[in-house]
Order: sequence, then C-alpha cells, then structure tokens
Amino acid sequence: MPSLTDPDFLESTADRLAALPTVQAVALGGSRAQGTHTSESDWDLAVYYRGPFDPADLRAVGWEGEVSEVGGWGGGVFNGGAWLTIDGRRVDVHYRDLDVVERELAEAQEGRFRVEPLLFHLAGIPSYLVVAELAVNWVLRGELPRPATYPEKLRRAANDRWYGTAQATLAYAGTNHAPAGRRTEVAGAIAVAAVQAGHAVLAARGEWVTNEKRLLERADLRGVDDIIASIGVTPDAMGRAVAAAESLLRARVSPLRGDHPSTPDREPLDG
Repeated sequence: MPSLTDPDFLESTADRLAALPTVQAVALGGSRAQGTHTSESDWDLAVYYRGPFDPADLRAVGWEGEVSEVGGWGGGVFNGGAWLTIDGRRVDVHYRDLDVVERELAEAQEGRFRVEPLLFHLAGIPSYLVVAELAVNWVLRGELPRPATYPEKLRRAANDRWYGTAQATLAYAGTNHAPAGRRTEVAGAIAVAAVQAGHAVLAARGEWVTNEKRLLERADLRGVDDIIASIGVTPDAMGRAVAAAESLLRARVSPLRGDHPSTPDREPLDG
C-alpha cells in the first residue's frame, strides 16, 4: 500500500529522477497529465537528459522493477525506459534525449517526420510523438521547449501521409488477402488502417497524439469494431468488409490541401 499521498509521491520521485547525472528535466505524461486517469492508472514520467545517460544510475536508486538500456525499446525516438514499482504505485520512466527531442521539434515545424515500429502499437509511432509530449506533459523539474501551436506544415503533411498509408493498407488487403480468404490478415489490415486513419484525423484537427489507447474514440472510428466483427469466412464477405472499412475511413478523414513537404523529403510509406 502507498505510504505517501499522490502529491508527496510525485514530488519525491521527481526529485530523485532530477538528481540523476545528465538529467536536465523531469515531466509527467500519460493520462495523469491529461486528466483522463483513473485510480488504477499508472504514472508516466520522462527524464530528459543531455549527453550520455547511464541506466545504471537509475537502477542504483533501488526501486523495484526492470530498467532497460538506452535503445532497449527499439532505438528510435522512444529509446528506452523502466517499468518500476515506487511506493506501491506502477511507474513507467521514459528516456528522452534532449538533442533528439530538439531535432524532432525542428523537423515537426517543417512538416517532416518518420514512422517507427514500437511494441504494442498497431501503426507504429510518428517521430513527432516526442513533440506531442512537450505540448501536453507537465514539466515537474527543469525547463523544456514547448511548441506554441500544432505546426501547420505538420498538420497537412501528417494528414496526407497517414491517410495515404491507410488507403494503401486496405488496398493491399482487398487485392491480395481477401480474394485468398486470409481472414486474419484482412482483420489485421483493417485494424491497422483504422489506427493510421485515426492519426490522420487528429492531425487534421491539430490535436496531439501520444499513444494509440483512445485514438479510435477521439477520431470517431470506433465503428471499425462492427466491420471487423462482420468479416465472415468467404472471400466475398472479406472483400465487403474491406470496402466497408474504406468507406468508413473516407467519411471520417478530411484530406487537407496545401503546401507540405514534397514526397522525396518524406520517408517511404510504411506497410
């Protein structure tokens, strides 16, 4: 059972993290920063460091749990962290390299980003996720840059890129998997395309996304559940499910038109 109140726990934990070598700032993220948490929600904290960060220093604090190496969670912008139990609370600590964060902030301002694979994320994560965190997280210790608004170039480029990827995902499923009766592949493609489209919807609105947990609800795409439930077992039924998904996405996504980075400046479509 916790021995500290939530405010005291947060203060003491932030102090310990801020004292680690090379850490310049500590922020609270996730549902607790956005006010959507419940009493069962875990605590998401990020340590922003400049220069080399040694996870051994975090292990030496003595908290129970698992501490990854830098790069242990894929090596991209989401480059590692720890799953800990602190004063009876579940705590995730994320590593954030300030040099990387500042570079991605500058890239986002110009509408440029990558999509990286990450465990538990159907569509992967955009590299501007670390910029989204700057916009919505609470800075507990130190100082961090904060985007004044959602960059207009990113709004257009992300809407275009994500919706295009969703369309390609469904087109492939409709051409290859549905005619062959590959039910699992069709279901997976529809689910992935829905999440990709969710990113497009939120980008068009200029709303930051930090994970996929409530993405379909926020994008009004929860209706994809009924489509997946209707897939059936015949190629014709699967083809109809793909067509229904294409129709749902088309109704929800509003492609934007205007200047954004040309195709050669962006990463190839993932999928």
